[in-house]
Amino acid sequence: MTKKEIQYKIEDLKTDYVRLQHDLEKLEYVKGNLHPLEKQLEDIERELQDLNRRLTDIENK
Repeated sequence: MTKKEIQYKIEDLKTDYVRLQHDLEKLEYVKGNLHPLEKQLEDIERELQDLNRRLTDIENK
């Protein structure tokens, strides 16, 4: 992946993360099943960590 592609993917994941947080808040309000959304948020967090690490590696070269 190029630096530009990583940056684009990071921004895309951040948008998804915010949307999922909003959905999670709605589910909390109606006492819905939060586990699937929490799992998705955790997956996005891990992917963001990986992408940020890769971006840092590229920038330090």
